[in-house]
This record gives sequence, structure tokens and C-alpha cells, in this order.
Amino acid sequence: MKKLMLLGGSRYALPVIEAAHALGLYVITCDYLPDNTAHKYSDEYINVSIIDKEAVLRAAQEKKIEGIMSFACDPGVVSAAYVAEKMGLPFQCSYKAACILQDKGLFREFLTKNGFNCPKAKRYEDSTAPLKDIDYFTWPVIVKPADSAGSKGVTRVDVPEDLLQAIETALNGSHNGAFIIEDFLTFEGYHSSTDPFTVEGTLRFVTYSDQLFDPEADNPYTPAYIIWPSTMKEEHQAVLTGEIQRLMRLLGTGTGIYNIETCVADGKPYIMEVSPRGGGCKIAELQKLAYGTDLIEAEVRKAVGLPISDVRQTECSGYWCEMVVHAGPGQSGILKAVTVDAEVAEKYLKVTDLCVKEGDYIRPFTGANMALGDMFFRFDSREELENVMSRQKEWLHIDLDEPGGQRLFC
Repeated sequence: MKKLMLLGGSRYALPVIEAAHALGLYVITCDYLPDNTAHKYSDEYINVSIIDKEAVLRAAQEKKIEGIMSFACDPGVVSAAYVAEKMGLPFQCSYKAACILQDKGLFREFLTKNGFNCPKAKRYEDSTAPLKDIDYFTWPVIVKPADSAGSKGVTRVDVPEDLLQAIETALNGSHNGAFIIEDFLTFEGYHSSTDPFTVEGTLRFVTYSDQLFDPEADNPYTPAYIIWPSTMKEEHQAVLTGEIQRLMRLLGTGTGIYNIETCVADGKPYIMEVSPRGGGCKIAELQKLAYGTDLIEAEVRKAVGLPISDVRQTECSGYWCEMVVHAGPGQSGILKAVTVDAEVAEKYLKVTDLCVKEGDYIRPFTGANMALGDMFFRFDSREELENVMSRQKEWLHIDLDEPGGQRLFC
């Protein structure tokens, strides 16, 4: 029986474990949190820090694994690439390429060096160094941890006086002690976050989405809704597909899934983030429903050297919205229930996957890790989608009791 090592134990790993078990694989999950959800469903759990690549390598060698993944788990990607390279296992890219992709500062440098559209950006480790570069940036700016995902530690800064607080926030969300500052881009339309797939470095499946934010959320830069298909202009999609393919060639990539974020600003398409892993927010699962392409199974097969089923470009069937369920601005308390009115649930709601239960303490939506779960909706037209989703406050009910007893609805 082939052994697959899966770094991270969040609920986003569950469809990977399910796909692996369907293929007859033995699944080993790893992280330093033994109570994480995925460990209850894997065949074996190893307590190891997934950012310690040498420790992960020792565990992988001891268990004689045939494949390794860090699906929807950003901190483990570099370790997974390192182990794969050391043990000669399949992976999307080299360890060197993974290090570039997983560090926003190094990635911005790579994009700029190779002539891609890229916002003016600088990487720092010294929290006071940016104070000497005030005139380098065009304000406002965005301050981000160099190596985090899920919009954790991200702040927009409008005036230099607020910069140090934003840097502190970024460093608190960083694993490697680095952060970047870059010019704030005003999107034309929407930001896009999707999971494409390459076969031997060639894009075989690529989509674009409309990623919407909740401006009232405690962190207004955390994605709250993702919609397929995108309203991005076809010519911009074509440019981005060509540029993503050029990037894959330059990095010498192979076969596998990626989470890629793009946008259009000032009439120019930008590749913002590329990570050699499946994305969070259950993107690949929604794409399977909307496009009929099972990238999770394909990624599991690739990871252990099994033949990959047909991965090809398809069209979106209908109009789909993934809603990241979250508490309202500044709201926290003990969860009573999450409900959707029957009229909406019966007609449009296709999947509900909550990661909380009655009695859990709910916190404000400061990052993707504060989400209550996900819901997938299908519509026959974009107009229908926008009409229903714009009335979310009418049909979605998150019933909370504050510790002091006051009931909240958001």
C-alpha cells in the first residue's frame, strides 16, 4: 500500500484524505496540533512542526512514504517541496522554486526581474528600515507578512504615521520574520483566486473568479465570496493565461495543482500570488462541481506516481458562489446556530460545510482562520446570483449569545 504524507491537519485536508483512501492509499497526517480535525480521519498521525523541513524529512524517510502534499496548507509547502526533492518524489516544482513562490518578497523580485507586471514592492526584516523608504512608495500601501496566507497580518496603510503598527501586525503573522510593503492596487473589477493545474509544465486547466470582500468585516482584505465564472475581460484572461504559462516555464514546473491569485489594475493584468498547493476556501471542491474536473484526485494521483485521469479545460456549468461564512463586524459570542431560510436553501444552496458547532466561541472575521465554514450556491444567471447574495442579511442567520447573555444576529 502506497503511503501519502499530508502536511497540516485542518478540515481542508479531508477531501484529500477521502480521495486518497478511495485510491487505496495509506495517509499519514503531520503537524504539531494533535487535536486537528484531519488527524481523526487519517491512518496515522505524526507530531512534527511542518515548517521544520529537516524534521519532516526524517519522518518521511522513517515512514518510507511514496508521496507528500501540503494541500491548502501554506506553512508546509516549502517543507513538502524539500522532502520531495530529497527523496525523489513527484512535486509541482523544485525546492528552489517553492522558496521563491512562498515568499512574497522573493516572488515580487522574480516577477520584476523577468518583466512581469508587478506592484512596486520591497521586502524587509528590520521593522524600522521602511522608515527610510517613505518616498519610495506611492501611498497608500499594503503591508503583508512575507510568508503567510489567508490575508492574515495584512493591513492597508494610508499615511506613514501608521506604518509601524502595520509592520508589527505583519510580523505577528509571519513565520520567517520578514514582511513586504507594496503599492496599493485599485482593482478593475475583482481580484481572482482559483486553482489551475499543469501537466509537465503546461497549463491544462485554468479558471478565473471574482473574489469579493466584506467591507464591513474586521479585516476587509479577507476574501468573503468567490464567484465563477469571472467577469474579467476575455483579453485580460488571455494575457494572464499566457503570463502564467511563461512563469511556469521560467520556474521549470512539472505536474500539479496551484493556487493562483490575479487582478487587473490600471488596465494591466497582474499575477499576485502563486503557490504550489491547492487553495483554501475549498476552491478545488467548488471547481469540481462547477467545471466537472476533479483536481484533488489528480493531485493525489500525481503525488504518489499514479497515472493522472484526464485533466482538460472545461466550461463552467451555471453561476457559482462560494460564501465564506463569518461573524459580523466586531461581533463575538457563543454560537447557537447557523441557518439559511428554506426558500434560498432549497433552490440555490448545494453544499454546507461548517467548521463550528453549537457552543463554540465565535470571533470577529480577522482572517480566513476565523471563518465559520463555507457554503456553495448555484444560480442560472449572474443577475440571479447578485440579487440573492445581495440580500444575504435577510436569509442567513448566525445566532450568537454573548458571554453576558445578549443575543446577536449577523
